[in-house]
Amino acid sequence: MTTENPYVKQFPDLMAGKTLLYCHGFGSSGQSGTVTRLRTVMPQARVIAPDLPVDPHEAIALLHRICDEEHPDLIIGTSMGGMYAEQLRGFDRICVNPALEIAETMKAHGMTGTQQFQNPRLDGVQEFYVDKALVKAYRDVSEQRFEGLTDDDCQHVWGLFGDRDDLVDTFDMFCQHYPQATHFHGEHRMDDQSYMHSVMPVIRWIDDQQRHRQRPIIYIGIETMFNAYRQPASSVQKAVRLLIEHYDVYFVTDAPQPETASWLEEYINVPAWRHTIYTYRRDLLYGDYLISQRKEGDTMATLLEYGSDTFKTWDDIIDYFSHLGGQ
Repeated sequence: MTTENPYVKQFPDLMAGKTLLYCHGFGSSGQSGTVTRLRTVMPQARVIAPDLPVDPHEAIALLHRICDEEHPDLIIGTSMGGMYAEQLRGFDRICVNPALEIAETMKAHGMTGTQQFQNPRLDGVQEFYVDKALVKAYRDVSEQRFEGLTDDDCQHVWGLFGDRDDLVDTFDMFCQHYPQATHFHGEHRMDDQSYMHSVMPVIRWIDDQQRHRQRPIIYIGIETMFNAYRQPASSVQKAVRLLIEHYDVYFVTDAPQPETASWLEEYINVPAWRHTIYTYRRDLLYGDYLISQRKEGDTMATLLEYGSDTFKTWDDIIDYFSHLGGQ
């Protein structure tokens, strides 16, 4: 694929041969930009993206039928679709900015009356009407959230919430039931950058879990990642984006410190979620590579001494791993 987009890349092996079900947001369709991204980035995956009926009872019934027939390996839902995806028990699911209280959201943001579909639909319909009865139907369906939830199912749902989302905020509600939730840098509607930097790492983790794939492990000492002003070191963010494509990357610091956690959240974001290790004994880290600025002595991983003549910059480290081919 030839593209001038600096963010979107193809990963032919990711979710290859698997089925992915996408649930779109309110007033959208299966022809949305997110569907295009999914199919572009994972060309060997089968992406099912139906135009959901406006009536929420019909929509959730359709999604249950698709799940019964297709047994998707992964379900991704955004906004209203995230509300639906949360209710599709028994599958790995990613809920992006899920509108878990959609009736209240509709009233608060003027999503009633005559509405235009944001994307073309296969039936050619361009507008629909939202009245009180339809709002009540959305409330009834959304209030089925968390019903029948089991401890096992809780481990198969990931919640991603934009830190600049001014339309929906159900993070706290979600966290009362699911342990896997974090914020990403983005708004309610995802763009290419937020999708690639936030959703793609989670898809990769899920694909690895499903395939029981164990990637080589890289540990990165936090001190290598910023300069004296605590700004990201040159090329470090580029390096992290490249390394997570082939490796299981963890970030290492001595002890839990709020400033360290906030720095990783700000500059690394989702790739550091559940991938930060606190330890004074880096020599005991079991893995393949350790990138550190310290004289670590004997280590259980191959030491790449950041700042040395061989690895003076992050560009040197990028060059080193580019020759390894993911090994």
